[in-house]
Amino acid sequence: MKKNENLQSKNNSFLRYLKKYYWLYLFVLPALIWYVIFHYIPMGGVVIAFKRYSGVRGIWDSPWVGLKWFKSFFSSYYSTTIIRNTIVVSFYSLLTFPLPIMLALVLNELKHKRVKQTLQTIMYAPHFISTVVLVTMLNLFFSKSNGFVNNIIVALGGTAYDFMTKPNVFPHMYVWSGVWENLGWNCIIYVAALAGVDPALHEAAAIDGATRLQRIRHINIPCILPTIVITLILKVGHIMSVGADKVLLMKNDLNADTAQVISTYVYERGLISGDYSYAAAVGLFVNVVNLAMLITVNKISKKVTETSLF
Repeated sequence: MKKNENLQSKNNSFLRYLKKYYWLYLFVLPALIWYVIFHYIPMGGVVIAFKRYSGVRGIWDSPWVGLKWFKSFFSSYYSTTIIRNTIVVSFYSLLTFPLPIMLALVLNELKHKRVKQTLQTIMYAPHFISTVVLVTMLNLFFSKSNGFVNNIIVALGGTAYDFMTKPNVFPHMYVWSGVWENLGWNCIIYVAALAGVDPALHEAAAIDGATRLQRIRHINIPCILPTIVITLILKVGHIMSVGADKVLLMKNDLNADTAQVISTYVYERGLISGDYSYAAAVGLFVNVVNLAMLITVNKISKKVTETSLF
């Protein structure tokens, strides 16, 4: 009886709150409707991963085939190579995760406002370069015939190297061009977090004789640690998702052994070859792995650092 009374009391309290702040929920309503229409309703289409989809029959009338496409992918000749390439590029990119943090810590130590703003603008600018322009720049700079990188190598007595067609070079080109493009932009969140550190902590540490490096280590880093952890969790949650656009622009017949990743394979099988069910099955596999990684890392983080997404 008491439980029912408590539950009724909570419901009444929520209704009063909803009635009082209904206008706030009206502001949220358009975004909620947009997410439902364009993000949640399309999830029903994932069922084609378990069917032999036909555009004529539609999603629901296409014949059910169960796990056929999953078995076909994992038994294919290319599956191991594609998964390996995706994991290599993803983990390689993950190794560069500390770089924006280090850059933010350095920028935070700059006291001259104009110099700091100028450096930030220079570092943020590459983020706004389109992927097509970025890959074009790579092709021009690293061209074997007239790229300035090879011109420098030849001038120093070396031999010109075809960077853009070598399979072993592709992961390095992909990852480090991404670092150059997004390093400044990715550090913004850490610069903002550092701006919230209480200056009194630094003043007290300086009075006690702490050096600048000690203050960074014992004040700045612990203060932004929750932000670092949340960002890392989100990044690990995309461990199997390597963007197809940049890879497609960089991939060619000579470096395909390391450049073919799951996203490009899904694009080729789904949109080019028209194997929609097969592509949906591979995409679903990627999303399940990402979700599992997200939940696992989130639980580990919650136990170790007491910081988590949920």
